[in-house]
Amino acid sequence: MNVTESRWLPVVLLTCSNVFMTFAWYGHLKFKGKPLAIVILASWGIAFFEYLLMVPANRWGNSVYSATQLKIIQEVITLTVFVVFATFYLNEKFRWNHAAAFGCLLAAVAFAFWPKD
Repeated sequence: MNVTESRWLPVVLLTCSNVFMTFAWYGHLKFKGKPLAIVILASWGIAFFEYLLMVPANRWGNSVYSATQLKIIQEVITLTVFVVFATFYLNEKFRWNHAAAFGCLLAAVAFAFWPKD
């Protein structure tokens, strides 16, 4: 089997991509005193690495998953990465309603992968 046809490669690439994305989008919140232009440029620089991983993840992932399945996987990964980021980097509390919302997303994953007719 070709490595680009792996079921796990897209998940790993999407996870790594989302780490970059989370820092690009939210990392600057710890540096509120920095000029907006600087944090935008820094975010773009970080996002470049996100795209280096996200595009191949979706290209290769589409050989084993539908585009809809890839998007649902990506959203769950995004929230998982964000919860860890928000908890440990931004020192935010993970509350019961966050867990409930995450449970709803996991239900979305189940529906997206539900057997076809």
